[in-house]
Amino acid sequence: GDLSATPLTVGVDNLQGARIATAHLLSLGHETVVHLSGPAGWAEAQARRDGWRLELESQGRRVPPLRWGGDWSARSGYATGRSLAREPDVTAVFVANDQMALGFLRALREEGRRVPEDVSVVGFDDLPEAEFFLPSLTTVRQDFAELGRRVLEVLNRVLGGEEQPSVDLVPTRLVVRESTGPSPKPAG
Repeated sequence: GDLSATPLTVGVDNLQGARIATAHLLSLGHETVVHLSGPAGWAEAQARRDGWRLELESQGRRVPPLRWGGDWSARSGYATGRSLAREPDVTAVFVANDQMALGFLRALREEGRRVPEDVSVVGFDDLPEAEFFLPSLTTVRQDFAELGRRVLEVLNRVLGGEEQPSVDLVPTRLVVRESTGPSPKPAG
């Protein structure tokens, strides 16, 4: 796998996670996927944007402009979501984290858009609460136990005299729940 860019750091493969989230939505028949991005200046947010874009490009799909973003909070997902929910052609949204997805789900509901019948939503993190969202959230799981093991591995290698040990990024996996479904049939 890809090595973490910086020696002495351990990380999750955010790019790969974003690609599997985007690929899942495309596999359900959605023409493209809109991204509700995390904040500027965060490496995780950038990697998730990059993975989303790469997957769309690799499948020859239109890459929608990055008009929507938040600060990782449910409140920001809700605020952005009120505008995004009014876009009738949007049927699939990859949200940069589960907290923002929670706010976004509420905004969709208030705008009368059904999930997943009208709009499919995928988050990122697999918070312990994600399965209790309404509907339960399809999301990208980060393996924090494995992350912890790799932190200890790096620490042990440093203590063993290795100067700048690197370890592979921890892979993610998709957890499919109720918030994603087939693309709605075109009108007419």
